[in-house]
Amino acid sequence: MSEPFFANSPEELPGAEELAQMSGLEFIQAIMEGQIAAPPISRLMNYRLTEAEKGRVVFRGAPSFDVYNPLGTAHGGWYGTLLDSCMACAIQTMVGRGRGYTTLEYKINIIRPVPLGMEVDAIGEAQHVGRSTGVAVGRMVGVEDGRVYATGSTTCIVMTPRG
Repeated sequence: MSEPFFANSPEELPGAEELAQMSGLEFIQAIMEGQIAAPPISRLMNYRLTEAEKGRVVFRGAPSFDVYNPLGTAHGGWYGTLLDSCMACAIQTMVGRGRGYTTLEYKINIIRPVPLGMEVDAIGEAQHVGRSTGVAVGRMVGVEDGRVYATGSTTCIVMTPRG
């Protein structure tokens, strides 16, 4: 696995023509291998793609002080971003050439706070991917302690992106 490089402008993100040449799994694996720019949100939220196979994606991240709320814990949006990413990308790995997704809805349950700087794996697993919808679940697990910090579920719309 190569180090990811992050898009610094919209022009560095893949376009519809590039997406049309790859299956969803090929697309996600190309990001993981550093062949396609990783989305800037992953730099902002301090996470990276570490595993991708059909129906399963793992992002590893750690909350930085920049995502802390006034109570001194990681903001719920940080949990939501990592879980939305892993669950939706698990669905993406199941779609055919030229197809994509967008999140319709997701739900998360924060079980316990992730300490500042502690690495977690956000693991997304697709449960169903059809012609028009996909459903996935996710969990956030401490890398060192194996404890579950949050769980989630999502429904995505599967579609052909417009260029």
